[in-house]
Amino acid sequence: MDIFDKVNQFKEADFARKKGIYPYFRVIESEQDTEVKMNGQDMLMLGSNSYLGLTNNSHVIESAQKATRQYGTGCAGSRFLNGTLDIHIKLEKRLADLVGQEAALVFASGYQANVGTISAIASGSDDVIITDKLDHASIVDGLGLARGKFSRYKHSDMDHLETKLKKYKNNPKVIITDGIFSMDGDIAKLDEIVPLAKKYNSRVYVDDAHSIGVLNEDGGGTAKYFGLENEVDLVMGTFSKSLASVGGFIAGNSKVIDYIKHHARSLIFSASLPPGSAGAVMGALDIMENEPERIKKLWDNTEYMLKGFQEMGYDTGDSETPIIPLIIGDMNTTFKLWKMLQKNGIFINPSVPPAVPKGCSLIRTSFMATHTKEQLEMALSKFKEAGEKLGII
Repeated sequence: MDIFDKVNQFKEADFARKKGIYPYFRVIESEQDTEVKMNGQDMLMLGSNSYLGLTNNSHVIESAQKATRQYGTGCAGSRFLNGTLDIHIKLEKRLADLVGQEAALVFASGYQANVGTISAIASGSDDVIITDKLDHASIVDGLGLARGKFSRYKHSDMDHLETKLKKYKNNPKVIITDGIFSMDGDIAKLDEIVPLAKKYNSRVYVDDAHSIGVLNEDGGGTAKYFGLENEVDLVMGTFSKSLASVGGFIAGNSKVIDYIKHHARSLIFSASLPPGSAGAVMGALDIMENEPERIKKLWDNTEYMLKGFQEMGYDTGDSETPIIPLIIGDMNTTFKLWKMLQKNGIFINPSVPPAVPKGCSLIRTSFMATHTKEQLEMALSKFKEAGEKLGII
């Protein structure tokens, strides 16, 4: 037996490459904008999470460069020891203010923020973590590192959530939910989750990775969107989407954040966020504050595309955000649609089992504030042509 035997048995990727339906690790040869270049071809980008279109914004780039010139390219250590810079502290204050919390803690990635926080707060054997079935993989991985028990409720099913809360009514517990669900594009029912949490003495933790810069007029996320920032205990966010960088954070009560700071292994045993990344986030926050019209434009584009897809006859599920899935069902038809649109200059992402349930294959589209009406009209025409040709619409 050889530990690498599994390597030789892994055939799926090669099979997909031979069939010309391998959609992963595509190489982009340009900046991440509304249009990108791939294999020398200009592509309309409808698969990015850069919701505010800030990844190539001159102010954001300048802020990243300024921070790099001032602090260097890295921190050469963890936050716990020599890797805490004053720019991290300033950034944490701005992030806490953005999401309506007392304090925040910056991690080197959003994945680390979830894994580190969940394993730190659910460290007792009687602790219980209750999660939505469609929560992000970083939350699921955090469950694996936590010492406590965990249970999952059916997606956005409040009756099922209450069943779970009743089962663990005597345990210390936390409900964890995505704010915007990354594949389906729907918003968590936070206005129903919070009353249930109060009823059963549970804490509430919201993963706002896709909500920062998207929900609420200031981009402050799901709790602010519902006016519940004082009722939510922890808010997690990432920098790799609206904030045009890389990294993540957790925000909440100052004593809770201080506890996480001293117990989150992914923070203590990992190098801290590079200065350039922190600077880029500071620049993105400047744009969010000074150009609120970007969020309005993002929602104008979202409403235009959602209406366009639905009028054509595409199934967009429960989407209500800039993430708009086109639910095809059949995996082969999904790949055909993806391949046809890619040949016609549209960059999109197919999602097939096991990423989605069997029979629920879909095309995930996502939109940016910087998409022009002409680009969106062109995209709709290509989707109409391909959808009719394949008999989807």
